[in-house]
Amino acid sequence: MRDLSDLWFRLPGATSESIAELRSEFGDSLPESYCEFLSWSDGGEGSLSVQPYNLCLDSAPDTVRHWRDATYQEFFPGFIVIGSNGAGEYIAFDTRSTAPWPVVALDMTNSNLTESVLPIASTFDELVDLICD
Repeated sequence: MRDLSDLWFRLPGATSESIAELRSEFGDSLPESYCEFLSWSDGGEGSLSVQPYNLCLDSAPDTVRHWRDATYQEFFPGFIVIGSNGAGEYIAFDTRSTAPWPVVALDMTNSNLTESVLPIASTFDELVDLICD
C-alpha cells in the first residue's frame, strides 16, 4: 500500500478478532486489500479524486453490525456498505457481480438501483489509489 499518512485521517487499526469476524461474515470473496487496510486504519476518512469526492470508511465492527442488522439490505440488496461520503451517498461493494467486487456509491435517498448506483472503482485497490489531497 502506498504511503497515505498525509492523505488519510487514520484511526487505530482493526483487531485480528474484528478482521476474523468480517471474513467469517462475508467469506473468501472479501478483498484481502480491504482487510489489510482496516488492519492499518479501522475506519477513517480521506478525499477522493473522483465523485463522490470523499470516503468515510466504516470500521470492521460497524460493517458487520450493519450487515447483521440488515440496515441496508432491504433497500440495497446485493451491496455490502463499507462507508459513505458523509453527504448522502453510501460507499459499497457491489456483490451482484463476481469477485473482485467493484466499489460503488449509492444515493441514500433513492433505492432505485438503476438510477442510484455510481461506479467508483473496479476494485478496492483502485479505490485506495483514488485517495488524494
